[in-house]
Amino acid sequence: MKKSALYLNIEVPESETIYIEIYKSMIGDLCIGASDLGLRYIKLIKGKTPEPIPNEHTSRALMQLTEYFSGERNEFNLDLDLNGYTDFSVRVWQKLKNIPYGKTISYFQLAKEMGDVKCIRAAASANGRNPIPIIIPCHRVIGSDGSLTGFALGLDIKRQLLTLENPIKYKDNQISLDL
Repeated sequence: MKKSALYLNIEVPESETIYIEIYKSMIGDLCIGASDLGLRYIKLIKGKTPEPIPNEHTSRALMQLTEYFSGERNEFNLDLDLNGYTDFSVRVWQKLKNIPYGKTISYFQLAKEMGDVKCIRAAASANGRNPIPIIIPCHRVIGSDGSLTGFALGLDIKRQLLTLENPIKYKDNQISLDL
């Protein structure tokens, strides 16, 4: 069994080199972490900002996030390193990547997309454990009644991201379902 270390609350094998880039966004300072294979995580920095150690994956992510937050990009084309996660979680995250920019679905619809509406809690749980928010757009999943629920970066940030993607549709803290 490989040893692992906790870095910004993300468990990574000690043998794995993690490269980081810092992005100062409208939602706060984000730490972008990547291995040699692709992105591993995006975390909101609370406390001391780590020293950047970029690689090609963090640099590409930084560029694409800059374009996203300036309204110039509506989908990401980045390599992701999801090694170490369950097959089910990875399948959920792949489904999330299919939700179009500016659109939303419910947790029920996500479970239906997974092929079994009875897996709604498991799908919601995997959605909540998404290590690469924004790139894997878990913020686009909302309650069946249109309410904003559960987001690792906080509901205020979820609201900001949804408003950025579709400012006309956002109204009174309610987002209508699309798909």
